[in-house]
This record gives sequence, structure tokens and C-alpha cells, in this order.
Amino acid sequence: MNTLREAVADYLTMRRNLGFKLRDYGNYLLDFVTFLEQRSATHISTSLALEWAQQTRSTRTTHWAQRITMVRGFARYRRATDERTEIPPTQLFPFKRSDYRARPYLYTESEIIQLLGSALSTPRTSNFKRQAYYCLFGLLAVSGMRISEALDLKVGDVDLNAGVLTVKGKFQKSRLIPLHASTLKVLSSYMSVRNKYFGEQAADHVFISRRGTRLMGTQVRLVFHRLCRHAGLPRQDSESHPRIHDLRHTFAVKTLLHWYHSGVDVEARMPVLSTFLGHVNTKDTYWYLSTCPELMGEAVKRLENFWEVKP
Repeated sequence: MNTLREAVADYLTMRRNLGFKLRDYGNYLLDFVTFLEQRSATHISTSLALEWAQQTRSTRTTHWAQRITMVRGFARYRRATDERTEIPPTQLFPFKRSDYRARPYLYTESEIIQLLGSALSTPRTSNFKRQAYYCLFGLLAVSGMRISEALDLKVGDVDLNAGVLTVKGKFQKSRLIPLHASTLKVLSSYMSVRNKYFGEQAADHVFISRRGTRLMGTQVRLVFHRLCRHAGLPRQDSESHPRIHDLRHTFAVKTLLHWYHSGVDVEARMPVLSTFLGHVNTKDTYWYLSTCPELMGEAVKRLENFWEVKP
């Protein structure tokens, strides 16, 4: 029988072969295995899983539920080869499914400008690093890409002549994202700086570190929070604080608001936005309607107008 650490590696390999990326998921499970090893545990038990799930700064049961859910999936897999494995029951932390989705922080136009300005004016930072983060966060703001998708972009995915990105999203599905001329200009400028600094010695990825290796999500998040503080945005420990993923939320909400204000058929265009965002299901795109009071108001107004003209 293989060890728990070996079992985690096999489990993650299996899930990734099915199209799941599981970067943070994998880190959590490895941390869980380390926790078990420190307690000389040779199998998964509900009590230890429960103890590990609550070993976090967060006191929110939804966060504990997320952690225990990760363990539960791995435990089901492990049970096939180790009958001693206990699968944590689903009732440990009662929560609504919707609780998994944090309410997005919707950036104003000026806040995004402040954030990008901070990226270019950060003291004691190389010109390359400034350009890299300015381009990265700007691209997220105008394209609606996930941060993982942006960091996975390779040089071959960028067609500067056609002004198009080939984005590989969840489950290995690819989509094309056209770029506005202003965005293309910034990306072209960054690519020139990138090639000047590293040339052929750099990794194949578009966004790279000062060592020429692919930028990692943990480092990007540290820089993002530092830039938020520098830009005067709400602190991370405040009740409502900006996250990188909220740039994607803001893009989606602004697109929907623009459509409503323009009087177009939003319902007919929703599949277009779903495809652009890389959503597998259109209902994930409709979720944005419930996150913004202004959007809800526009939707209600459109419905009221429909009933007024209906014979």
C-alpha cells in the first residue's frame, strides 16, 4: 500500500488528467498530509480532518467547509485502497452552496487606474517588473480572463499581428480573445521589454519573473495586495476588499451594464459573454446579475417595461 503522500500525488494526477488544474487544491491536500504525518497518522480520520479544517485564521464556517470538502474528495479516492479511511460526513459544516462565492468587489474606473498607476510607480522595483504587472493586471481588467489563464499564456498564444489571444481555460477548452488597439499597444510594449531583458533564455510563458521563469500565483497575489495598499484601496482584512478575481467580475458586470444601457437584447447576448469568459454553463454568467444592485435594477426595469407593453 502506498503512503498518503504518494496517494495524494496519484489522486491529483488523475484529476488533472481529467482537465482539472487544482493548483491551490493540491497545496491544501499536501498541507493536510503534512498535518497527518506530524501526528503519526497512517490513515484519514474524521476527527483529524475536522481539526485540520479549522486550523486557519478564518473563523468562517464556509471556509472550513471548503477545506473539509477537499479532504472528502481525496478520502473517497483513498478508501478504495485503504478500508481504514474515514470519509468526513457532509453535515459537519452546514452551509448553502452559494456561500462558496464571495460577494465580488466591483472596482470603479478610477480604482483600476490607481491600481495600474501603482504598478508603474512602485519604488525600488525594476522597470521590467513594473511593466510586467502593469500589463498583467491591465489585461485582466479589460479581458475578463482568470488569473490562472493569464499566467498560463505562452508566447505562441499571442498573435500581435491579428490582435488575438488564444486562452486555454478550464477542462482544456480554448477560446479566442480579441484585443482592443490600446491593449495591444501595452502588450506589445511589454513583450518588447521582456525580449530585451531575457530573449530566448526566458520561459515560454508570457508573464515571467525577474529570473525568466513563469510567474507564480502566490507571488502575483502578494504584489497585488501591496499595490492595493499603495493605491489606497480597502485593506485585505476589511469586510469588503478587492481580489484579483474581482477584476474579472468587474469586467462582466460592466459589460452587462453597457448592454442594458444600450438597449440591446441582453438575454440573446448572454451566451456570447459566457463564451468570452470561458464559462461552461450560461447560468454561471447569469450569476453576475445578483451581485450588482444596479444590474438587478436594470433587469427589473426591463421586465416592467415588458409587462407594460404586453397586450
